[in-house]
Amino acid sequence: MINLLLCQNLILAANESIPRQEYPRPQFQRDEWMNLNGEWSFEFDFGNSGVEQGFRTSQGFSGKIIIPFCPESKLSGVAHTDFINYMWYHRKVTTPTTWQGKRIQLNFGAVDYMCEVYVDGAFVGRHYGGSSSFSLEITNNIKVGETFNLVVFVEDNTRSGEQTLGKQSKEFEPKRTRYTRTTGIWQTVWLEAVSNDGLQKCQILPDLDQKKFDFIPQFFGNKKGNTFKISIKDNGKTVATKTFVSGDGKVCSLQIDKIKTWSPQSPFLYDIEYELHDASGKLLELVKSYAGMRKIHIEGNKVFLNNVPFYQRLVLDQGFYPDGIWTAPSDNALKNDIQLAINAGFNGARLHQKVFEERYHYWADKLGYITWGESASWGMDANNPIAARNFIAEWSEIVERDRNHPSIIIWTPFNESIFTLDEKVRYVPDLRKQHDRLVVDVYDLTKKLDPVRPVNDVSGFLHIKTDIWSSHCYKQDPQILKQLLSSVEDGKPFTEHREFCCRYEGEPFIVDEFGGIKWNPANQDNSKQSWGYGEPPGTLEAFYERLKAHVEVVLSLNDCAGYCYTQLTDVESEQNGIYFYYREPKFNMSIIKDIFSKEPVNFNKTEK
Repeated sequence: MINLLLCQNLILAANESIPRQEYPRPQFQRDEWMNLNGEWSFEFDFGNSGVEQGFRTSQGFSGKIIIPFCPESKLSGVAHTDFINYMWYHRKVTTPTTWQGKRIQLNFGAVDYMCEVYVDGAFVGRHYGGSSSFSLEITNNIKVGETFNLVVFVEDNTRSGEQTLGKQSKEFEPKRTRYTRTTGIWQTVWLEAVSNDGLQKCQILPDLDQKKFDFIPQFFGNKKGNTFKISIKDNGKTVATKTFVSGDGKVCSLQIDKIKTWSPQSPFLYDIEYELHDASGKLLELVKSYAGMRKIHIEGNKVFLNNVPFYQRLVLDQGFYPDGIWTAPSDNALKNDIQLAINAGFNGARLHQKVFEERYHYWADKLGYITWGESASWGMDANNPIAARNFIAEWSEIVERDRNHPSIIIWTPFNESIFTLDEKVRYVPDLRKQHDRLVVDVYDLTKKLDPVRPVNDVSGFLHIKTDIWSSHCYKQDPQILKQLLSSVEDGKPFTEHREFCCRYEGEPFIVDEFGGIKWNPANQDNSKQSWGYGEPPGTLEAFYERLKAHVEVVLSLNDCAGYCYTQLTDVESEQNGIYFYYREPKFNMSIIKDIFSKEPVNFNKTEK
């Protein structure tokens, strides 16, 4: 039975010519832009013969698809769930005449996995990485005010082992913890008019201790005489402003006298305006942004938020939707998922095996909801040098895109990474050297791109170089769960495959996956294969008892800095969520909230 929320989403998609109309990049917003979502034409290319057939010069294909939804999804209007290794997209675009003389940027929120972009048959760029955003300049390929043909070719070799998949299934039928695939365009596509010397990006580094923000800009051009003005506002009132000589990589610092911090209790955000002026003082560009003043650091075995120890009560969120798969049906659906978690007693989420779209992070920033940023690392062979090269490039783009969001407090590049499951060869050092090298390289790279956040190198097990000691344990018997999570061997807290982990140096210990208790007696999600961890409880009362016992075990652990419960919603056949797949509650939410709102009584919250 389709519920009211799903009906509303379907009606929304049918009535709006442009789905997902909101600006996709709220932390770096320009006024002159054009949303390219809506109806495109497409062609599957199962024989990979599209190049020979001249598809790049197409003026329209036979199929119709609604962007930004992937062809596997219902909201795309296609719902083709078999493997799609190659496909082509097309749409006609006409730019406004007012954009004359400006740099025209074509932006993609995400395309899974490799894509090539053509304008009137001319190649303009290629991108690798199914989860990272990218831009291409098409100024010299078009005439402003005239119509051009935009063609996008996609290659998505799910079974290659060379690309990230996350929870996408490598088998025809999704099952257990592997779900329906996503191919091609799955986030908003938009055009933007930019000053020729405009701001390309700007890193924001909050410094709570010195009461200042540091900004590190990068521009498309650096003409002599250009100036860069930054203004910081509190509810419309300017609290800091300063003008700098325009230049890449310069640290632009602005002091704030009476600082307001960002936290889950008070998610205050400063509005920011970037202005670019030429030598005569003429305004060339205005970009709007925002930032939160907050500090994340580690002391001993605790994570501190704004210089106070912070206990994390997280929920695992995989970001799948019944109708959009990886793409939320609406902006409100992103906000609603966060609100559902808060209503269940959690103060944040581990965003699991998916890079969430920027609008999600915007709502997390606004609502005061902490998150861990993670890649979709499953599906790639960490011992494959090509896969490693692909991963490093994609992860770099992910961190650069999202590092200004105050709600993200920890990076997790990999999940349950392991070099081999074959016990006969597991102890051969040469078989894990590529894996270990990749983990170390990615850890170091992440710290260079974002020096202010901790890095959890591999969630769950096989820690090689890390700031967080994370652990997964799905034992359903509370006594066994406590015995394992309390155990220490060779000076290392519990995690799978401790014998291969690096030395434990007292990092914060976080149980970042546990629970996963199956409960779906009515089979509401109507899945072919219902699955969860262990044997499900026999009654609803037994479920509450087991859940409460699991959480109490984790809360009783000495020197534990937090947890992440699996999971927020059911996903297809995996039915161990607090909510059903269609976001309806399974339980008495007051009972659920009471369980997940508790924190360990001995956790030190005293300010320094």
